[in-house]
Amino acid sequence: MIGLDTNVLVRYFTQDDAAQSARANKIIERLSESDPGFVTLIALAETWWVLRGAYRADRPTVTAILTGLIDSKEVIVEHAETVRRSLHRTERGADFADSLIQERGVDAGCERTVTLDAKAAKRAGMELLE
Repeated sequence: MIGLDTNVLVRYFTQDDAAQSARANKIIERLSESDPGFVTLIALAETWWVLRGAYRADRPTVTAILTGLIDSKEVIVEHAETVRRSLHRTERGADFADSLIQERGVDAGCERTVTLDAKAAKRAGMELLE
């Protein structure tokens, strides 16, 4: 198994730098079910942020990209079911990172996740501290 950093994922998905994309393609195309890649929650959050911010990709496109990673037999996504639940929240307007924070709290047995961010409270299911 080999860990995949954000920049490898972004170059693979965007194909915007010939030399770096070729290197990313080479490693990703060699992955298999018996020798998979591993993607952390941090790399996913950064990938979401880069694709949405720097590349201006729309929410459904980035959601589809990350869902494709989860569904791939050649890639293991850290806490894949948590990521899947987080992506469902983003489809309803939540920020992906906020959704991950909320859902990892659920996984850890937290009775609630508190925030000072009104949007995170409303869209990601957190509790707003008054």
